[in-house]
Amino acid sequence: MGRILAIDYGTKRTGIAVSDLLQIIAGGLETVATKDLERWLANYFAREEVDTIVLGKPTRMDGTPSDTWRFIEPLAERLRRAYPDKKVVFYDERFTSVIAHRAMLDSGIGKMARRDKALVDKISATIILQGYMEWLKKGF
Repeated sequence: MGRILAIDYGTKRTGIAVSDLLQIIAGGLETVATKDLERWLANYFAREEVDTIVLGKPTRMDGTPSDTWRFIEPLAERLRRAYPDKKVVFYDERFTSVIAHRAMLDSGIGKMARRDKALVDKISATIILQGYMEWLKKGF
């Protein structure tokens, strides 16, 4: 069994989270410059066994895709072509940034650290991954 990797895509930075090998625990891994994302993923996949790539699906409150969707859908297709052995799925990312900020507040992270957008992106990716893994456990 390989890991599950989650991506919180942003036009400048992308947060990445990964599960343990048993797919029980989600942890923030890294925030990378989006322009370097696919190269970073290739290096990571060469070192680690990953079964599933979860892309945060940016959705508006009314359920329609947000503006960022136009970047994510082509990314998903490139990943499917480059890594046919990996499942590429989408998971609703609504409210992940808000939840990430709340988690930072609740954990006592200082004000300066909460301004670190890279940390927010990594935590958001972790929230996406945790949500996806909980969804899987429910048998969907």
